[in-house]
Amino acid sequence: PAAPPPRAAAPQAVSASDDGLHLVPVQGNVHVLIGAGANITVQVGDEGVLVVDTGAPGTSDRMLAAIQQPTGTPVRIVINTHVHADHVSGNEALSRAGQWFGGNAPGNFGIPVAGPRVIAHERVLGRMSAPTGSPAPAPFAAWPSETFFGADKELFFNGEAIQLLHQPSAHTDGDVIVFFRKSDVVSAGDLFLTTGYPIVDTERGGTVQGLFDAPNPILEVTIPKAKQEAGTYVIPGHGRIADEADVVEYRDMATIVRDRVHDLAKKGQTLDQVKAASPALDYDGRYGSPDRFIEAIYRESTRAPR
Repeated sequence: PAAPPPRAAAPQAVSASDDGLHLVPVQGNVHVLIGAGANITVQVGDEGVLVVDTGAPGTSDRMLAAIQQPTGTPVRIVINTHVHADHVSGNEALSRAGQWFGGNAPGNFGIPVAGPRVIAHERVLGRMSAPTGSPAPAPFAAWPSETFFGADKELFFNGEAIQLLHQPSAHTDGDVIVFFRKSDVVSAGDLFLTTGYPIVDTERGGTVQGLFDAPNPILEVTIPKAKQEAGTYVIPGHGRIADEADVVEYRDMATIVRDRVHDLAKKGQTLDQVKAASPALDYDGRYGSPDRFIEAIYRESTRAPR
């Protein structure tokens, strides 16, 4: 009998290491490194490497090897989407291994930069540093070397325009969305997840309302290719590569759950009663336990007005 036809080859990662890290192409110049805790966005070109977020504690050496092995070019720019440890713990390692051109970063007032430009919103630096004489939450080498305080910051690197869009008081108070305009890819940090319900870090300036507003700027720059599929790709802080339809579904899910919790709270139900009513039951199979999300919504909806 004739041999069966060969199976179609599965999509291949640019690199795969024995310890579970994979550098996977997204589109254009942009890839995503999976397996180092939070997703790490990697832009590669003739000028070098730009990374968005730097992974969880204990993954720095493996993360750096996974990025540099296939590219062979230095890390020039690091962008932090927010302050959480699973997104900034590799800053120190990349600061030692990377290098900006000539050692001076634009906008850094002529101060020599030994490593790459490490860019974040100023509130990220404020939460990683401390007043003189006080212990800082993060070592100095991990701090951003370049910050901005407005609504956005613009870069041009590897032949591509890149926009950093600050989303105030959302997941935290220092979140940024990173939009690679030529590659048509958005790196969303933890403003968008495919692995769980939204997380509101109130201790670091996050609010429920800000987190609900955050998907809208993503949707303003995403354009589907056909039938709401493909087109602009979105890299979440955790989970699979997504597109506009996924962000719409995530936003709508969060809005529906919020409205249900608000309605139950207005009827005078306690937090335990609201949880027992299972206002997120139809989404739990996909997103897991909603308890923290429900708690955040309930606290904000029952907070006494000032």
